[in-house]
Amino acid sequence: MHLHNSVRSKRLAARVLGLFAACLIASSIGAASASARLTAHGQLLSLAPHLRANTNQSNNWFGYNQGTLEQNGTLFHSITGDWTVPTATQHTSGQDEASSDWIGIGGGCIDTGCLATDPTLIQTGTEQDVGANGKPSYSAWYELVPAPSLTIPSLAVSPGDHMHASLAEAVPNSEVWTITIQDVTRNESFSTTVPYPSTHATAEWIEETPLEIGTSAGFAALPNLTNPGFDLGTTNGAPVKLSSSEQIQLIDSGGKVIGSPSAPDSDVDGFGACTWATMCTAPGS
Repeated sequence: MHLHNSVRSKRLAARVLGLFAACLIASSIGAASASARLTAHGQLLSLAPHLRANTNQSNNWFGYNQGTLEQNGTLFHSITGDWTVPTATQHTSGQDEASSDWIGIGGGCIDTGCLATDPTLIQTGTEQDVGANGKPSYSAWYELVPAPSLTIPSLAVSPGDHMHASLAEAVPNSEVWTITIQDVTRNESFSTTVPYPSTHATAEWIEETPLEIGTSAGFAALPNLTNPGFDLGTTNGAPVKLSSSEQIQLIDSGGKVIGSPSAPDSDVDGFGACTWATMCTAPGS
C-alpha cells in the first residue's frame, strides 16, 4: 500500500510539474516580446566527449558540482551560495554575448567521473549579457527545468553587487521549494515557493553560457567577465567542502578551455571563476 501511494504521489507531482512548467513557458514567452532573447540557464549540462583526468569539461558550464554517488549517497535538500555580480564586456566586436552565475540542485554529474547526470534542475542566479552594440545588461532570475528562466523585474542588480541565494525544501522530499535571491549590497530580496519534483542528486555553483531558445545558435557566446568569487557555499545547512575533483571547465566547440574554476578557497566553501583562461587563482576565504 505504501509503494502504491508513493507511485501515485510521484505521478501527481509529475502532472503538477507539467502544468507548472507550461505556465512558466507561457509567461516567459509573453515576456520575451519585450526582451532581446529567451534563455534557459540550466538546460542540459553539455559534457565534452573526451574528459581530461580529474577535470570534467562542458560546452556550457564551469564551476563546481557535487553528486550523490561521490557524497556517499547524500541527497541534496538545500543549497546556498554568495557571489559578486561580474562586470561584463564584449569579447568579440559586434557579437551578442551572454552569461549567468547561479546555484542549483539537480542537472549535474552524479559522480566525479560524470558517468551519469541528473535530469532535474531547480536554480536561481544573475545574468550578465552584452549586446552586439557592446552595451551590457544585468538581471536576476530563477528557473525550473524544463521551463525557461523567469526574470525577476523587482530585483535590480549591477556589477559589483554582493548576491546571496538559497534553494530549500522546507520538509525533505516534500517537493515544495523556497527560492530566495538577495542583493546584499542594495538590501533587496526576492522569494517564492514553488512545487518541483527533484531527484535531489546533485548540487552546483556555476558560471554558464545560457542556451538561447527559439534560434539555431545553441549556447550563447561568452563575454569577458570579472571573477564572481563564489563563497559561503552550503548544502543541507552545513558548510560545503569542495574538492578539486569536482571542478568543471568550460570549452568551446573546438575543445579549447575558455572558462576555468580555481582550486577551492582556504576554507573550501568557495572558489574563483575566470573566463577566457585556462587557470584561475583561488580567492581568500
